[in-house]
Amino acid sequence: MDIYRHCVIKSFKHDGHIHRTWQRNYLVPTDRLAPAHRDHNIIVLINRQTPILESDGKQWISRVPAVSFFIPGEWYNVVALLEDSGIRYYCNIASPPYLQGDVLTYIDYDLDVIRTTDGNRYVVDQDEYQMHKLAYHYPQMVEDKVQQGLSALLKRMDEGAVPFQDEIVQRYYAEWHNTCGESEG
Repeated sequence: MDIYRHCVIKSFKHDGHIHRTWQRNYLVPTDRLAPAHRDHNIIVLINRQTPILESDGKQWISRVPAVSFFIPGEWYNVVALLEDSGIRYYCNIASPPYLQGDVLTYIDYDLDVIRTTDGNRYVVDQDEYQMHKLAYHYPQMVEDKVQQGLSALLKRMDEGAVPFQDEIVQRYYAEWHNTCGESEG
């Protein structure tokens, strides 16, 4: 059986500058992935109280445990936040992930979708997307991919398709916590 391995998540902006770094995450081993996740090569990372470094040098510690899902080829990623009231999903419209060694990277395109614990969803940061679209001169291909990613994400969310399944999120976190989480944070 594989063990959880430490990974760093780095998000960048379109111009290549670093946006944010999650410094302590754990990759769920392939043999522990749910079949639907394994079949789609979904990268699943878990963190709790991870140090987060912002582009301006400020550092803070995440307050809520998270299970993150990165789907190869998709222009979004999904972070399931395990809050006291239930699971809130925070989704980033972003380039497809790239995992090299113990570092996962992607480009953040500002648009976000939040699904609250009661099932409501909100598209947020549209103004930030518009501002960066002009500042970074997004090519038409990027704009098209961002809109396709947003549509695909909303469809997946509305259908309750993977990874929007609370039971699996809770299982991933519980298995990690029971295996190695006691020594974390």
